[in-house]
Amino acid sequence: MTVPKIAALGWYKSSYSAQANDCVETGRIVTGGMAVRDSKDPEGPALLFPAKAWSAFVAGIKAGDFPAT
Repeated sequence: MTVPKIAALGWYKSSYSAQANDCVETGRIVTGGMAVRDSKDPEGPALLFPAKAWSAFVAGIKAGDFPAT
């Protein structure tokens, strides 16, 4: 299967990742929204989220809606 290139405005790994190899990266999409990919497979697939959904997700994290297990 061919994976289309994501037109992201740069990819960023969390500062909490340190040197770990099991990280995800995020990138703002040129057309709006966010992309998330596995940092070990930068040429692989990415999940795409509309800007409104990403904003709601980040707000939920800040509000503590997703407690660590």
